[in-house]
Amino acid sequence: MSSIRLEGVRKQFESRAGAVVALAPTDLAIAEREMVVLLGPSGCGKTTLLRLIAGLIPPTEGRVQVAGRDLWTGDRRDPAAVADLGVVFQDANLFPWYTVERNIAMPLAMRGVGRAARQARARELAKMVGIAGFGQRWPRELSGGMRQRAAIARALSYEPSILLMDEPFGALDAMTRDTMNLELQRIWTETGCTIVLVTHSIGEAVFLADRIVLLSPRPGRIAHVATVDFPRPRGPEVQADPKFAALCADLRGRLDRM
Repeated sequence: MSSIRLEGVRKQFESRAGAVVALAPTDLAIAEREMVVLLGPSGCGKTTLLRLIAGLIPPTEGRVQVAGRDLWTGDRRDPAAVADLGVVFQDANLFPWYTVERNIAMPLAMRGVGRAARQARARELAKMVGIAGFGQRWPRELSGGMRQRAAIARALSYEPSILLMDEPFGALDAMTRDTMNLELQRIWTETGCTIVLVTHSIGEAVFLADRIVLLSPRPGRIAHVATVDFPRPRGPEVQADPKFAALCADLRGRLDRM
């Protein structure tokens, strides 16, 4: 069963200079519990595609389905379909006037979950993402990597079946980014959710993905889909595998020829 399905999805933006087609008609099916990475040059429509799946913007044409439900009917978004989605952006976007625990629990508060239950869930998730003991800290007291862990915990608070991530580790230093890639793999294994991740990093894509969807320059279209079959869990040693280097080189070559 497809967790996410796009059929003929096209996105056009209007501006004073005229219409801009960000995404050409696109078909894509993502299976339950699959980790799919969207890769491509800047401006190719990766973030637009993710925002379409997230229900943040409607398609100009085509159909987006989440867990078998149409995300849009005309200009109306289906709240039940959106409820299956969690979103993490490059900026953690934590509220600076709330503690880490309150930030993590905020989606639950908005859904009317009682205080004791949401505090317990926030502590459980803080432990899962590796920031146990920091619940009463302010966001400014955390490192960038720890803030992103809190943002992931917040997105998982209401147990979405799908996690959408837009360059979540792009602003981190290389060592922290490698650590977060390992942590994301572990969290994905523990939660069993479907993940769609946008990145500019070929190495990150190959390390994390089950499939890599390579998008062409604007208007974005699917130029290539690569299957990554390294066994899981993957550790840093997989990057020394000649097949890892070969896949990275193949993707780099495809990007350079665009």
